Amino acid sequence: MQSFSRLYSKFLFAGILLTAGAVQAQQNKSYPASAFPDRVILGYKGDPATSQAVNWRTDSTVTTAVAAIHEADPSPDFPAKARIVQAATHKLVLDGKTAHYHEANFGDLKPSTQYVYRVGDGKSWSEWFHFKTASDKPEPVSFLYFGDAQNDIRSLWSRAVRGAFTTLPKANLMIHAGDLINNANADYQWGEWFEAGGWINGMVPNLTTPGNHEYFRDEKRTLFVSKHWRPQFALPENGPEGLSETAYYIDYQGIRFISLDSQAAILDSTTLKRQSEWFEKITTGNPNRWTIVIHHHPIYSTKNGRDNDEWRNTMEPLYKKHKIDIVLQGHDHTYGRGLNIPIGQSRKKPDGPIYVVSVSGPKMYDIGLQNWMDRAASNTQLYQAITVDRNKLSFKAFTVNGDLYDAFDLNKDKNGINTLVELSNTLNTQERLDLPANYLKSFKDEELKEYNQRYQEYKKRKGIK
Repeated sequence: MQSFSRLYSKFLFAGILLTAGAVQAQQNKSYPASAFPDRVILGYKGDPATSQAVNWRTDSTVTTAVAAIHEADPSPDFPAKARIVQAATHKLVLDGKTAHYHEANFGDLKPSTQYVYRVGDGKSWSEWFHFKTASDKPEPVSFLYFGDAQNDIRSLWSRAVRGAFTTLPKANLMIHAGDLINNANADYQWGEWFEAGGWINGMVPNLTTPGNHEYFRDEKRTLFVSKHWRPQFALPENGPEGLSETAYYIDYQGIRFISLDSQAAILDSTTLKRQSEWFEKITTGNPNRWTIVIHHHPIYSTKNGRDNDEWRNTMEPLYKKHKIDIVLQGHDHTYGRGLNIPIGQSRKKPDGPIYVVSVSGPKMYDIGLQNWMDRAASNTQLYQAITVDRNKLSFKAFTVNGDLYDAFDLNKDKNGINTLVELSNTLNTQERLDLPANYLKSFKDEELKEYNQRYQEYKKRKGIK
């Protein structure tokens, strides 16, 4: 018998296909390509200490694309001395419209060095952007993590990504845990996503992980990642066979970041096995002090009635075996952070990773308030700022208002054992656990009663009056 999660995903895809025409009709803003570069975004194809990749888009009249790079210089005289790098071009045809996506890879860079670059065709250029290469040895790393953006991206998700950058303007990376958009091949939605991030994407490298909404089925019901995915993102190509740029890893200043393609795994047991074997291989003998995993579908859901059991039963034992520190997830459109430790047992010494589920966009679900959660939020857009130093991981979750909502530290000893330092109990921000308005209207009396019972049990467990 197929699991609930697999059946749910299949029904979801059916719904996406049925509503595709309606979505097309609802497009109220298009983002036509031109000869001028847009959708500029940094990524990685190699060692982040010595290389940097950049992608951008133009219309089909641009057939030769280049990028220019130079060490950052406060003098404006550097452009004439900038090195020119040829870009690869990929044609993308959607809805009868053709656009060209370009990717340039800067190599032979110096570690811990600021560079300035621009992209274009030699005549029409973008503005000059700055970025800094990674160090070639362990150094502190700060990054931003976003759960699902997905809906109303331009109007409402924009405040999340812009607020996050304001909170952590020196972030080394931005991480997106899937469902960046709602319909895999809807160009206007990708246009909104790029507009929301704007020039931030051209200065802070992005690591993106696909969610179920980045996937679609063709007329033969074959599953594919968005036609935009590979042309517009530069991501490492070191993942398992068949999951190029959707499952991958990158080492950055003493941290191994691992992106897993949970959607492909949940829908196909062979892909799940292949991915888990690859994960075992790259975590065995991992030389980095910290390991952070990103995927879309949660190991432990924050929504009642969802359970990705096959995914959890396969991956969680590997997380524990290889001492994964934290798992960053999305999909459930609420916030939950906690551990898989029985109630009543000390949580100071985790025997597995810290699990986080978060949402940065406006689409909200009802929250389950399950026993694994130490901190929860309902009906709240958030972003997360995480800093890793040699012996400490500091986690902070902020509402889009900029209020600190959740915080903890992980302290790692010389033997690699983590101690959890709970900081949420020192915050002035009360937990936001009220149901979204649409659930208050649509829930039947018995559903509201059941939610209130879970709410009271959660408060009792946490000692909240």
